[in-house]
Amino acid sequence: MTPHRPLRFDPIEEASRNWHRAGWGDAAAGMTLVTSIMRAHQILLSRVDATLVPFGLTFARFEVLMLLDFSRTGRLPLSKIGERLQVHPASVTNAINRLQRDGFVARLEHPTDRRTTLAAITRSGRRVVRNAAKALNEGAFGDPGLDRDQIDTVVRVLAELRRDAKDFEPSPAADAVAGARDDLAVDDGGAGDGARR
Repeated sequence: MTPHRPLRFDPIEEASRNWHRAGWGDAAAGMTLVTSIMRAHQILLSRVDATLVPFGLTFARFEVLMLLDFSRTGRLPLSKIGERLQVHPASVTNAINRLQRDGFVARLEHPTDRRTTLAAITRSGRRVVRNAAKALNEGAFGDPGLDRDQIDTVVRVLAELRRDAKDFEPSPAADAVAGARDDLAVDDGGAGDGARR
């Protein structure tokens, strides 16, 4: 990550003043919110990507591996991966292609549905993603730059924004966790040994 010299002023605050001067005061607060979140995303993603570089991963590929690692059998249909990570099928295919080339994932035929392809995490995939997770937990995740109360507040507010945008359906916490675990539990149909390295 290339270090940069901090600006001597807050450009988002300056943009807010410009919005007011332009007569867009009613939208200034919203512009400030959206721009602040997008800039915070750039900062956090830069920290995460810098941590993952030594492991040969991007955050997108890290998420795929973690999803497979947390699943009961270590394998999931590509369509389920896209659904869980809320990404386009083409993005899943690209991630799986790279992970397969690196030996972190293997493609398997579904035991009962020939139209479905399973992605299965390999031993080397588990090893690299757990080491990467440890590094993130010690860095970007363990110290995101806010204290615990601030983190809880930001997460709660952003959850409200996501819920209002239909990003997920509100449900009791216990049911949501149980449902997620059930969805991740994919029967490997006895094909498990082929994915182990």
